[in-house]
Amino acid sequence: MSQHSASNPSGATAAGAASGAGSTGSSSGSGKKTAGIFDIRVIIGALLGLFGLILLLTSLFSDPQAQVAKANDVDLNLWTGLCLLAASALFIAWAFLRPIVVDESAASSGDRPPGH
Repeated sequence: MSQHSASNPSGATAAGAASGAGSTGSSSGSGKKTAGIFDIRVIIGALLGLFGLILLLTSLFSDPQAQVAKANDVDLNLWTGLCLLAASALFIAWAFLRPIVVDESAASSGDRPPGH
């Protein structure tokens, strides 16, 4: 399994990136931090989870006979909500099992463009 430079700019191996899973947002001994809650996968997972929860609640509290009759006896709000919740869990698990590691020493060493 290869590491992409966009998701792992420090060039660490998969084992090295996985070791930072418990330190979301906090620095470890080697001067590396993870993106934590600001990882785009967490944000996407949270939005999918919110939409899934809304559809699930809509399925539970709406008139089931009218909606199911329109969809050939399938409760689409229920199944779509459950699928969105499952996708949300996958995105969030992916973000915490393989976090993006940010090397602070490279960021503070003057590698910034002029004016920043």
